[in-house]
Amino acid sequence: MEASTQTAGPLDRRTPADEISARLRTAEVLLNVYRRTAGMESLDEMLHTIVDIAARETGAERGTLFLHDEQTGELYSRVAQGRFSREIRLPSTQGIAGTVFTSGKGLIVADAYQSDSFDASQDEQTAFVTRSVLCAPVRTVRGNIIGVIQTLNKEHGEFTNADLEILEAMATQASDALRQTQLIERMRKTRAQELRFLEVVSDVTSEIELEVLLKKVMEEASRMLDAERSTLFLNDEKTNELWSLVGGGLKEKLRFPNHLGIAGAVFQSGKSIDIPYAYADLRFNPTFDKRSGFFTRSILCVPVVNKTGKVIGVTQALNKRGGPFTREDEARLRAFTAQVSIALENAKLFADVQNIKNYNESILESMSSGVITLDEEEHVVTCNAAGLRLLRVRSNEVLEKRAGEFFGGANAWMMDTLKRVEESQSAEILMDADLQVRDRKLSVNVTVLPLRSIEKTRLGSMIMIEDISTEKRMKSTMSLYMDPKIANQMLEGGADILGGKSDVATVLFSDIRGFTTLTEELGPQGTVRLLNDYFSIMVESIQREEGMLDKFIGDAIMAAFGLPISHGDDEDRAVRAATSMIQDLDTWNTQRVANGQPMINMGVGINTDVVVAGNIGSPKRMNFTLIGDGVNLASRLEGLCKQYGTRILISENTRAQLRGTYRVREVDRVVVKGKTEPIGVYEVLDYHTEQSFPELIEVMGHFNDGLSEYRRRRWDRAAKSFRQALQLNPQDSVSALYVERSDFFLQAPPPDDWDGTFVMKTK
Repeated sequence: MEASTQTAGPLDRRTPADEISARLRTAEVLLNVYRRTAGMESLDEMLHTIVDIAARETGAERGTLFLHDEQTGELYSRVAQGRFSREIRLPSTQGIAGTVFTSGKGLIVADAYQSDSFDASQDEQTAFVTRSVLCAPVRTVRGNIIGVIQTLNKEHGEFTNADLEILEAMATQASDALRQTQLIERMRKTRAQELRFLEVVSDVTSEIELEVLLKKVMEEASRMLDAERSTLFLNDEKTNELWSLVGGGLKEKLRFPNHLGIAGAVFQSGKSIDIPYAYADLRFNPTFDKRSGFFTRSILCVPVVNKTGKVIGVTQALNKRGGPFTREDEARLRAFTAQVSIALENAKLFADVQNIKNYNESILESMSSGVITLDEEEHVVTCNAAGLRLLRVRSNEVLEKRAGEFFGGANAWMMDTLKRVEESQSAEILMDADLQVRDRKLSVNVTVLPLRSIEKTRLGSMIMIEDISTEKRMKSTMSLYMDPKIANQMLEGGADILGGKSDVATVLFSDIRGFTTLTEELGPQGTVRLLNDYFSIMVESIQREEGMLDKFIGDAIMAAFGLPISHGDDEDRAVRAATSMIQDLDTWNTQRVANGQPMINMGVGINTDVVVAGNIGSPKRMNFTLIGDGVNLASRLEGLCKQYGTRILISENTRAQLRGTYRVREVDRVVVKGKTEPIGVYEVLDYHTEQSFPELIEVMGHFNDGLSEYRRRRWDRAAKSFRQALQLNPQDSVSALYVERSDFFLQAPPPDDWDGTFVMKTK
């Protein structure tokens, strides 16, 4: 046997008798090894036995036997003598053991810490001090090296070539038994994994709840691969996104386009990706690590393929413990996902059905009409909330009862209708029928529909009942002439509540600019079409904020917020409605210009004040409306939009009551026509975009500086600030107006009692 020493050791000077004695000793040791390891099936037991014999025969304090792991390229040992018993793994090229494994030559190291090959990290971890090392390759009879065996710290003297020879002989003697035991252990492990795999697949595929299934798949994938975490992404075909539920409770839904990142690459290609170092791969997106605080080291991502070969998602495992993912890991994960893909599609289908069921139930419960379903034996299966109210029954009084119990006597016509529908299997509609409910007669519209399965077999019937009694018909008629909320209040409390009252409200006026010119260009029919389209857009914005449309005045609109129902934030609702009106108008203008039609412009004025609300008119024709100075001021503010070149102006009264944060600047202090006291006027700029008002924040800053200097009568400074604002946005008409005013007052200053107020001469 070939041996080498790395440091000088004692030379063997053996006589022929010593040689014979050494051979007998070696034979005895080998026989002992064979006898003690024969029949062993436990790798741990065999390792312990061989190391124990090796340490004793070489006179060492302890020993270690490293076997080569072909999958990871590492040397590993499961046993070490002494106080410590644990698994040690190291690269097959590292340390004295790695040197012997790669060279195939034994070593005697008299002073470990003087050797360049010695790795002291194990001593640091175990607090053991290695002095000398005897290390030999574990070589099979065919010459294949399957590991190394080493003993440490000769108890008396130093290790010799004789020690090395006997260690190499022991290693060779035990190599075949070790190889066989390794194979048996691997087979047992594989068998156990297969059984566990079947158990897991059986457990997972029996689950139908999608969230629970996702959690099980991710937990089992992590356990099966010994990974820190796993994530299953499914493809959403509607949005072309990969999504998954993440977090401890699996309630946070993670979504991203199905072509991005490692998961996207696997989904698009249908090929697995194994990345040992995530941050070295350009496809890896570290954003999720930064967001979650998790550090990704290694990634194994495989496609989830259904039985037709279609990729429906990907499974991603992160950070394998003890090293990178292997081909065996990839094969196991692929097999696992292939088995659970059917369960995933079933769970998705079940979730879709549940969503449709919940959606349909929500629709039924939200309907004002009663909906009753019957089975083929005419037993009541379901009855929505409106149906219970209409029939004046509780659910336990109607469900599972025969329809004849409720539709007999005066309502026998309902059973006749059900019979006709059953015979014809076609829907039947009855308009304005009389339905007797206890001591009350209702006017109802009734629709009876047959229920059929996909195979067209009869499942039962559905009855839809719409209450069109006097109150409902009156409400529908009145809603054509007034706001539905007013109609509701009149029906509930009577017309007296509309007799007149004073209350705080926010009034909105809007008007089209240059409408007279437009009517001349469009003609009567074109003007009517224009106004109908325009009012439809504007009224939608007002009603979205639950404002009351008071009236149309030609091309103008008057609306109120806070009457007849106060919301507590009516000023904000009015401002949001005005902003939406301008934005929706701009969108409509884009369509008009594309169709070769002229653009429409408008102004909006808003004021908050005490107004008088009530039914005003003659005994033959009444109109619920608002009057008072607060209404007039809103109209004046709308008119001021023309002079200042603005689109939305609000009063200081409204500005003071706003709860939200808006981009608003003070425009002026104005005495409107018919008044003597000035009022602050503000412009709302929230409808602007960067294109329609560039550098808005900077412009507002310069404008506010200019307005402050203007009111201090510092005309040159004011003009400078307003010009700076105009340089940023030459279209800012308010800044341009103040440049003219400042230049004028610089030449002709106002009286000493001037307080910055502008007096409005016209409406």
